[in-house]
Amino acid sequence: MTAEAWQAANSHYLSASLAWLRLRLQKLAQPEAMLTIAPPAEIVVLTEVPAGAPAQSTVLRRLFGGQAAGNHTNSTEAPLPLLLEEHGMSLEEQISQAQAERLAIAAQMQPAPALVLLGQQLGLSSFEQDILLLCAAPELDMRVASLCAQAQGDPSRAYPTFALALALFDEPVWDALSPDRPLRYWRLIEISQPGGTPLTASPLRADERMVSYLKGLNRLDDRLSTVLVGVPPGDVTALAPSQLDVMNEVLWHWQHTPVSAGLPVAQLLGTDPASKLLVAQALAAVLNRDLYRVGVDRLAAQAADLETLVRLWQREGRLLPLLLYVDAQSADGAAPDAYAALDRFLGRTADIGGAILLGVRDALPRINCAAFAVDVAKPSAPEQKSTWIDALHQLAQASNATWDEAAVEMTAGRLAAQFSLNMPEIYTLASSVMTAGGAPGARASRSADRPLDERLWEVCRATTRPQLDTLAQRLDPKATWDDLVVPEESVRLLRQIAVQVRQRSKVYDDWGFAAKMNRGLGISALFAGESGTGKTMAAEVIANDLQLNLYRIDLSAVVNKYIGETEKNLRRLFDAAEDGGAILFFDEADALFGKRSEVKDSHDRYANIEINYLLQRIEAYRGLAILATNMKSALDPAFMRRLRFIVTFAFPGIAERKLMWQKVFPPQTPTDALDYDRLARLNVTGGNIHSIALSAAFTAAQANAAVSMPIVLAAARTEMRKLEKPINEADFRA
Repeated sequence: MTAEAWQAANSHYLSASLAWLRLRLQKLAQPEAMLTIAPPAEIVVLTEVPAGAPAQSTVLRRLFGGQAAGNHTNSTEAPLPLLLEEHGMSLEEQISQAQAERLAIAAQMQPAPALVLLGQQLGLSSFEQDILLLCAAPELDMRVASLCAQAQGDPSRAYPTFALALALFDEPVWDALSPDRPLRYWRLIEISQPGGTPLTASPLRADERMVSYLKGLNRLDDRLSTVLVGVPPGDVTALAPSQLDVMNEVLWHWQHTPVSAGLPVAQLLGTDPASKLLVAQALAAVLNRDLYRVGVDRLAAQAADLETLVRLWQREGRLLPLLLYVDAQSADGAAPDAYAALDRFLGRTADIGGAILLGVRDALPRINCAAFAVDVAKPSAPEQKSTWIDALHQLAQASNATWDEAAVEMTAGRLAAQFSLNMPEIYTLASSVMTAGGAPGARASRSADRPLDERLWEVCRATTRPQLDTLAQRLDPKATWDDLVVPEESVRLLRQIAVQVRQRSKVYDDWGFAAKMNRGLGISALFAGESGTGKTMAAEVIANDLQLNLYRIDLSAVVNKYIGETEKNLRRLFDAAEDGGAILFFDEADALFGKRSEVKDSHDRYANIEINYLLQRIEAYRGLAILATNMKSALDPAFMRRLRFIVTFAFPGIAERKLMWQKVFPPQTPTDALDYDRLARLNVTGGNIHSIALSAAFTAAQANAAVSMPIVLAAARTEMRKLEKPINEADFRA
């Protein structure tokens, strides 16, 4: 039966049911009357189905859980029996005739009418279905209200009641009034019970959602739409093979769970919410369910409000093919009490057999329902590399270009090694920078003036830029290798750091080292030396050379006096930076990576816990982390083993200081006969030289003159006094 045919048949059934109900009300109002009743007018179902709609329509799929109506071998689209037209029959005969009409219509409908389907889904008895019809009738037929008043012998009682239902229908069952029975448990009816009014005499009305359902309109309850957010179904092809394995594992658990036990909650573990949502979307597509998402913070804290939410979700889970994704990622690390509402929600909804996915970073230690856990991560580096290669091939095909395979593979490997992206993100980013004729390593022929691989790198860098504004300061690296003046040994180590970052993919993945290592896949370095010796500039040089974002960690925002908060901030910091092209720069690292102390009280114990967490996290971090300190001896020895590089920044000698003075003034700055040999004899660091040069430039600009030796020496005298260093006035005379 097509959607149009079913809608028409359901309208016939509802009209026949209302005619039968009116006849019964008339009989109750005038039990001895023998009346002739004109045939009832058809009700108008408030929905329209376009002509020619396919059998597998949204209406039918929602009603029958995705099963095509055409698959029913006993379905028919033959004309349905007309409503009774005979006149001169007794009231009893007309009631029997109307009942026969509605039964005949229902027998020919496959799927069944909405009222019958509702009874099957929610466990309504025939008597309870009749009560629901009675409560919905005033919304469907204006004549019913006056008939209710006549049947109850009171013009002011133009509404259904339980007492009316018990008197109206055959074989009444008092148990239908119980709060545990479907009518009240599923909140199919609303009871208006002023103080002192007996339950049986209280006005009743059908829930608006149920009235729509009886008409054939099966949509999510509006009260849930303010809490749940609809998510479009995904595509299984959007999952990497490793993510597809996770989806199949969830399906295996659900398929091997007894129907009577209800589906266990699937806990999706990991640090990436986007990957979990992709798996949820793919599951919704495979199961042919509508996916909805709710944040744990949207769950009502009040017990009564939460119970209403639970009941509505339970009801909708039986009426619609639904899949719920509960996003608890933002609440990770909170106290157990923060999960009370989530725990109550899961415990109350798990008994309906609904499909629920729970997105968390780590498995919840206690959960009030049957559950299992699976790890969800972004595609592995080889999977991302393969996706990048495919995306670049698609770009070549779209632009009718032939690209060098070696360049494509090199570009794909470099992008996959640095940026962690899901497959849809890779294809989207690749398409966003497509230019006709552009190829990796070659200049674009049109609007873009940079090679395609550079533009891909830049868009990936911008897209994956971590949100660390509250915990770190993003630096704009401008210094280059030519600006850096440090000993050759230090330069050699710094260049090795850059090389290892570039070649991670080849060594770890292509050459198999990742298969032998569980930790230490990242690169960590310690920059040790006095203040002003070039540690921060060296970090900028590496970031600029690698074209990566550089973040200087704000220790005042990371360290928290409350127990556990520092670790939580550090986890947010590392997790956010790990997936993107970012370098973490811990300036004054000795304040955070200091030595563990002997435990004398609880403060010492928790301080040591923070350091222990850092020891583990710095080793597991997959990116580049740079620690800078001018107190190397203050660091915990355990960090030294975990550091791959230790670069010492010595106090500059005269030769280094002369070179710094020669480079400190930009070419645009007017200078006048500066004596670099004399300036090099000033016992200051590179940072001090920069401060002196900047101060001299401002003084010269105010005087509208070039930067000269007297101006520089005056600025140097001020800097030395600031540093509280001994001053020989003869050294500062021009």
